[in-house]
Amino acid sequence: MKWSKLSEHQIRKAQAEGQFDNLEGAGKPLPPPGHGDFAEAAGFRIMAEAGALPQEVELRKALKAQAQKLAATTDPAERKRAMAAFADLQQKRAIQEEARRKFYSTR
Repeated sequence: MKWSKLSEHQIRKAQAEGQFDNLEGAGKPLPPPGHGDFAEAAGFRIMAEAGALPQEVELRKALKAQAQKLAATTDPAERKRAMAAFADLQQKRAIQEEARRKFYSTR
């Protein structure tokens, strides 16, 4: 039996047994696709669950926090420093993402 037919058979069997009933999120639309590769997202999730976040993820968190700080800052001098810090974090994140892309494109 071909793999595709075997998997279809298993899905139909599970449906008939009611294994798909009352699943979390049933009847709700699927979440919008994120940016990037699904395999990459799965890898990031596994690393996060193991407590080993890549520097990219840490930089994204820092960027979000810095954006909130920037939005709350009204003093022109302090705002300029916050904008410089934000730009620095953006550059670091871009470097990390480019390095990852280059690494995976050469494999």
